[in-house]
Amino acid sequence: MERMSDARGLVVGNWKMNLDFVEAVHLIQQIGVVLRHQPVGHTDVVVAPPFVDLRSVSSVLEADRVPVTMAAQHVNAYDAGAHTGEISLAQLTRLGVTQVIVGHSERRTLYAMSDDVVRATLLTVVRGGLRAILCVGEDLEVRNAMEHDAFVAGQLRHALEPLTPVQRSLVTIAYEPRWAIGTGRSATSDEVRAISAHVRLVATELGMEGAPLLYGGSVSPENAAELIGQGVNGFLVGGASLKADSFLAIVRAVDDCYAELR
Repeated sequence: MERMSDARGLVVGNWKMNLDFVEAVHLIQQIGVVLRHQPVGHTDVVVAPPFVDLRSVSSVLEADRVPVTMAAQHVNAYDAGAHTGEISLAQLTRLGVTQVIVGHSERRTLYAMSDDVVRATLLTVVRGGLRAILCVGEDLEVRNAMEHDAFVAGQLRHALEPLTPVQRSLVTIAYEPRWAIGTGRSATSDEVRAISAHVRLVATELGMEGAPLLYGGSVSPENAAELIGQGVNGFLVGGASLKADSFLAIVRAVDDCYAELR
């Protein structure tokens, strides 16, 4: 990683469909207590609770002044209307959401979120002035065929080309190999280093040199310190974000790395 005095790490905890509002409050309070007593100076921390927990988590963040911001796991591309079960950007914004995960592999795979829908959703988020965490990544079949570079580049270009330069500045890219999501199998350091370089090359071609890049895919306290040195700025964390100690261990690994860059 380059030695940059203004560089910051980023760790996003995606709680997925876990934790009711009582459990969510307890977790964010635990995180808040630790961060107040052992603050991190070089890393931004974000949590993405389920929709039903957003108001409760937001209240704790505000009341306890927890140094954490809040993301949503998904949003509908439309502003309002007959979209039962969906939620709009305006509704999320009123709840204190400042970032939105767009195109997570589970949305793409389990709920048929196409590249066109990802692009429309991304446009909605950045037009609304919120930050977007754009997820890209291949499945095992594509990886085994050695077509992952072209596949990921296609996802990036399709989603990002319609955006203006200002809108692109609001995008964080998250590479998450579908074959590593929730499987316990993480990409190797060499694989992360290679795909990170490729993603950064494509991003630079799109005028996004230096855009934040996250890795997501069975990130744990055990592999975080090794992976953070492979060209990424931080992590999109799934299961390990559901417990304060494991999540904060990952945050600490990223923060220690960026402290060394000073």
